[in-house]
Amino acid sequence: MSQIRLAATTLLVLVAAVTVADAQQITKYVRYSSGGRTAYGMLDGETIRELSGNFLNPPAPTPTGRTARLADVTLLAPAEPSKVIAVGLNYRSHIGTQQPAAYPGLFAKMPTSIVGPGADIVIPPGAKNVHYEGELVLVIGKRAKNVRPEDVPQYIFGVTAGNDVSERDWQRADLQWFRAKAADTFGPLGPVVVKGLNYNNLLVQTRLNGEVVQSERSSDLIFNVATIIAHITEVMTLEPGDVIYTGTPQTTRAMKPGDVVEIEVEGVGVLRNKVVAAPQR
Repeated sequence: MSQIRLAATTLLVLVAAVTVADAQQITKYVRYSSGGRTAYGMLDGETIRELSGNFLNPPAPTPTGRTARLADVTLLAPAEPSKVIAVGLNYRSHIGTQQPAAYPGLFAKMPTSIVGPGADIVIPPGAKNVHYEGELVLVIGKRAKNVRPEDVPQYIFGVTAGNDVSERDWQRADLQWFRAKAADTFGPLGPVVVKGLNYNNLLVQTRLNGEVVQSERSSDLIFNVATIIAHITEVMTLEPGDVIYTGTPQTTRAMKPGDVVEIEVEGVGVLRNKVVAAPQR
């Protein structure tokens, strides 16, 4: 074999080795219901390998040896946060001609707004203008306080997809965004938490009834992940399992009962929810 062919073969082997190593660093975690019980697991293709406990709680859980088929379980929101924090106006395509703020604009959603993939988004009584907001969501992996931007990666367990559902009329009319952003079911989350992705450059897309209505990369965030976490932890402590919605790109429009909204984050998968009206009282 010539030296050129040998070098080419060696290069291909090295590339393959790097590809395999990178693939091994990507791990998907789920929270699911099966047979009347809730469990946590690692997703390997279409197989869930059950873990001995919550993957977000130390010490790290171990595999139990039990497995389940993805098709046979109900996926739940992958995290149960004590705090749900969101960043507003964080893409230039969303703020239009408005000047960006000097620092990330934060607001809170309630833990009771969190629902998982496949759950309904329920339009509350009196809500007339409920919009989707597809977003990359950060999942905190360990207690974080006064974190320096350069240290942020060690505090992020992984990422998932989220929908910051928003009632625009209430958002404009109310003293705060509490009702507009934190209503029950206004925080779809999932389907999995993925560890090992480059969250600084992921494609975020929203589809409404199959039509792509939002599409932009997280590299276009006005305030990047490191800035967001450093800013938040100056004033509050983040705990494992807390989640941060990082902002929505471009424009949004109202949803109606019967609509299906899908949020897809590159490497994470599709968060799919149907919109329904609240039951008559």
